[in-house]
Amino acid sequence: MRGIDRFVRNVETGRFERSLSALTAVGAVVTAGEIYFEHDKASFGNPWMWAPVILGPVGAVAGVAGALNRTAAKTFLPIAAATIVANGLQGTWLHARGVAQKPGGWRNARYNIEMGPPLLAPLLVTLVGGMGLLAAVLRREK
Repeated sequence: MRGIDRFVRNVETGRFERSLSALTAVGAVVTAGEIYFEHDKASFGNPWMWAPVILGPVGAVAGVAGALNRTAAKTFLPIAAATIVANGLQGTWLHARGVAQKPGGWRNARYNIEMGPPLLAPLLVTLVGGMGLLAAVLRREK
């Protein structure tokens, strides 16, 4: 069994749920580290810049717990993942607002998107949270 057939079988048997939980943990650590350095360059000028940095380790712990424990996968992981998704959406809005506040605002979009806060970067955080939510609703192997 190869390729997509093996993937579908892993989803059907519940093996993929544990892998996706672990991948959520890895993604949370990587994105939180990157966000820390990017927000540090901006001197954490807005207190909300700390939220994704703090939620990274929370997502990592929830992902590992979800990979190791069925109860955590169905309780702690979805709560942490939903919080991460909400923060990613909030970050997208805050970054869009930051672009609008640059000189020229959206009229000078090409320049302000390149030089302002990265408009789509917070959606990567949302993707990590989405993986955790997907892992929480998938069937788990027995």
